[in-house]
Amino acid sequence: MKFDFLIVGTGFYGSVLAERISKILKKKVLIIDKRSHIGGNCFSELCKKTNIEYHKYGTHIFHTSNQKVMDYLNPFMKLNNYRHQVLTKHKNHVYQMPINLETINSLFKKNFNPFEAKKFIKTLAQKENIFKPDNFEEKAISSIGRKLYNAFIKNYTFKQWGINPKNLPSSTFNRLPVRFNYNEDYFNHCNWQGIPESGYTEIFQKLLSSRRIKTILNCDYFKNFKNFRPKYSTIYTGPIDKFFDYKFGKLGWRSLNFRHSIKKTPDYQGTAVMNYADLNYKYTRIHEPIHLHPERKVRNKSTLIIEEYPIYNDNEPYYPINDKRSKEAFRKYKNFSKTVPNIFFGGRLADYAYYDMDMTISAALQKFEKIRKTVLQNQNSKIGFIDT
Repeated sequence: MKFDFLIVGTGFYGSVLAERISKILKKKVLIIDKRSHIGGNCFSELCKKTNIEYHKYGTHIFHTSNQKVMDYLNPFMKLNNYRHQVLTKHKNHVYQMPINLETINSLFKKNFNPFEAKKFIKTLAQKENIFKPDNFEEKAISSIGRKLYNAFIKNYTFKQWGINPKNLPSSTFNRLPVRFNYNEDYFNHCNWQGIPESGYTEIFQKLLSSRRIKTILNCDYFKNFKNFRPKYSTIYTGPIDKFFDYKFGKLGWRSLNFRHSIKKTPDYQGTAVMNYADLNYKYTRIHEPIHLHPERKVRNKSTLIIEEYPIYNDNEPYYPINDKRSKEAFRKYKNFSKTVPNIFFGGRLADYAYYDMDMTISAALQKFEKIRKTVLQNQNSKIGFIDT
């Protein structure tokens, strides 16, 4: 089987590179995936019982302010007008998330204006006397005070990551915005937001539609193609620790398990995603995908709901835990990977990074420019590629 490039993984990173290499460089690409479908964790499909399209691996909202990413994606998709709002249940009461002015006033039973709320929360945080936060919990309490932290963050974080928040890096808290107005839009500062009107899977079908691209599914790279030698290079998007047979130890990952059920009502929770902050619920979120496509005039008597349970499963890694041990191990893997000829590493799993979709696409487009230059420089050379 003769191909110019072998790509491992059909998520956005691998699929974008396959499309660019086949179209711009006119090279043949073999792209493989151990799963039975393309699209990685962004794969979407129809529920056979309700005909509702859902995201198999949890709700994925596309959002970006990156013009280059949108310019690239425009031929492959059109976004609908969905705007993401997240709510959270705490002690059987529903609150806005991220924390905003409505959340603060509801929890503390106040009627603050923005200035008053900001001053109030600052006073609560300062009372904790945490000036150099060492971990996630200290960072959160020093930012929003203990009551907000205990209500909405502490137990949810423990369920999500499976470890005491005191053992998470403080930087993890940076993904959780706090607002002192009534803005309910989860993705506050982005130029584009929505769900692809025809679903995510169609995007990947278009990306991989070239005759120069051959796709093989249900194919384990380590069992079938690790010794395969494409003409130019292999692009690996899987877990970097697995590639090197855990030479420097296993990286910490969290995975997810989903339980589907059909409710005999056209609308179960009134929103696409509801968080559950308390420990008496084993799941962290309930997804109701019918809300993701307001443009589809679907009249259902039943709705699909999906409970999300974080678990430890390094065979299906989703989120890097990024504790101190894993960070040190990844640094060794990253440095060692630069010495391996003819292999390019990239994507969320190979970079051990919490990428949003637009970040993944942007990284793939940047990697393509590096690959293009390398191909041009080495077409008539026997020098191997080094991913630097």
